[in-house]
Amino acid sequence: MRLLIMGPPGAGKGTQAKAVADHFGVPAISTGDIFRANVGQGTPLGVEAKRYMDAGEYVPDEVTNKMVRDRIAEPDAEKGFLLDGYPRTLAQVTELDAMIDATGHRLDAVLCLTVDREAVVGRLLKRAQIEGRADDTEDVIRRRLEVYAEETEPLIEVYGERGLVVSVDGMGEVEEVQQRIFDALDDVPES
Repeated sequence: MRLLIMGPPGAGKGTQAKAVADHFGVPAISTGDIFRANVGQGTPLGVEAKRYMDAGEYVPDEVTNKMVRDRIAEPDAEKGFLLDGYPRTLAQVTELDAMIDATGHRLDAVLCLTVDREAVVGRLLKRAQIEGRADDTEDVIRRRLEVYAEETEPLIEVYGERGLVVSVDGMGEVEEVQQRIFDALDDVPES
């Protein structure tokens, strides 16, 4: 199964991605986790990514595309993957199409978690306190939501035109949302 999970920051994508990936026996690949790991290790990619992340902006496509291409080429992703945080721009959609086409497969579904905007701000502020995330101030969170609405939300329409979007209500207890996701995705044919 080759899946994308989309939704605004704080929609619960990271929380649900691992369970969904386990359900389908594929790796959950989070660009955010990879960026944070690079920032924490002080790698050149991390230093460059941190500048953008701290401002609530997206890391440039060329950096992100290379990272994703390398990751989905790893052996554990041969039978599929769940991408969290990619693509975020129309140019990245085109790049991902080419990456998947090169494997002889296709994208099976785009899982979209829908949430209340103000609830998301609250979730992210709480997460920032618990996890000590310096990049999650209220101003940065609101900017990230604006950037998502401007740059990423339009991709849902693109994937909708392809008949790939599976929308699921992301509000509620983790287990409830998870069951809604499984119910929605279990009927999706795999490539």
